[in-house]
Amino acid sequence: MSADAPPTVPRITDPQAVPVVGVDDHLPPVPAARLQPDALRARFAAPPDWTPPITGDGGRFAVKPPRPASVLVPLVMREAGPRVLLTQRTAHLRGHAGQISFPGGGAEAQDADAVATALRETEEEVGLDRRHVEVIGRLPVYATVTSYVVTPVVALVRPGFTLTLDSFEVAEAFEVPLDFLMTPAHHRRHAFVVDGHHRQFLSMPWPGDAPGSGRPPYFIWGATAAMLRNLYHFLAPDAAAPR
Repeated sequence: MSADAPPTVPRITDPQAVPVVGVDDHLPPVPAARLQPDALRARFAAPPDWTPPITGDGGRFAVKPPRPASVLVPLVMREAGPRVLLTQRTAHLRGHAGQISFPGGGAEAQDADAVATALRETEEEVGLDRRHVEVIGRLPVYATVTSYVVTPVVALVRPGFTLTLDSFEVAEAFEVPLDFLMTPAHHRRHAFVVDGHHRQFLSMPWPGDAPGSGRPPYFIWGATAAMLRNLYHFLAPDAAAPR
């Protein structure tokens, strides 16, 4: 999803240069058993009574009316364990160029609901046929600094699909092991001040499936990392008892 940040919003132009102020290795990883398809279905079928710890900066920089949007959080059911399908945006885009994101975007008039938006945008961006997609639930909305109110739609994806990328928007689609992302020892906290505003964000750099190949890590940060962190808290054993 993309949008041009209004000029009054304190922008982060080089997130990898922002100092790391902490690593959350004091938090336990989500147990592997909770990341299996049946356990994920059960968790979303009977969700805990909880409040997400990260709701976004949209309320701080409300410079234009909020617009509804959705992203798909696609959990591909591989034999070695679920993997999260992510995209890297092309470098020429006016908004969020080169960033890593979930497939998704703004709601359109023809969309029946947030799920319809997420599925349509995913088909348009990466060509993932919805016949392979089993929606299992949603996470609470996340408000971005660009005035989008984003609903993360979580889905299990059956292997066997073929992706067709929108070459204008998407430079690459890749998968990250869910257990890597659900291990807070891989979550880094960044903080800084820009234009008098205190900003902070998470990053989850992933070295890829071939570490040592010379390719720089995939730098997962910002709204994508925040929604993944909310998913961690949703799945963690110490979340509130299911309703």
